[in-house]
Amino acid sequence: MNKITAVVVGAVAVLAAIFGVVAFTASSDEDASVEGASEFQNVVVTGEALPEFGKGETDPAIGMTAPVLEGFGFLGNEVNTKPGTPMLLVFLAHWCPHCQAEVPVLVKWSQSGLVPEGLDVIAITTGTDEAAPNFPPSVWLANERWPELWPVLVDNKDQTAGNAFGLAGYPFMTLVGADGTVLWRNSGEISSEALTDAINTALGQ
Repeated sequence: MNKITAVVVGAVAVLAAIFGVVAFTASSDEDASVEGASEFQNVVVTGEALPEFGKGETDPAIGMTAPVLEGFGFLGNEVNTKPGTPMLLVFLAHWCPHCQAEVPVLVKWSQSGLVPEGLDVIAITTGTDEAAPNFPPSVWLANERWPELWPVLVDNKDQTAGNAFGLAGYPFMTLVGADGTVLWRNSGEISSEALTDAINTALGQ
């Protein structure tokens, strides 16, 4: 083996070792994130369902009492939307490219200091489809570091949680006041600045 061949072989070996470590780490992280996870959970809804969100100038759900969701996270931890503090509910589908674009924006929003004080944020994974891209949602959100910041409530196969809030597209957001009243809804991507403004306006801040 000449010197050039030896250098090439050595370089390939080093690269293989590096990529092997990276691959092992990524695999380990992914395995850890799905261990014991359930992509569908039972959801109990208390209260009247909201009308489907539309494109009109006025949203008929504003001022209505939001239904209360009681369910579980990916690992069976209890999650609910009982009134008490203002809440932003973020409905996400793992296969939706707009959701995939919005989640990193919201994660950065949490680190930016723009999140209104006292606001609870809860993601709700819905529309889950084992045959669709980016499955499972538990791995997707773990990779985005969402569960490190905010809770996740997992919808069932019938999309009970999403239907209760009048979901009409993804991502879908509903702002609920501390008294349980619907204050604002939005469908589609939104910038962190516009989101902060909309929430502050709806909360009268």
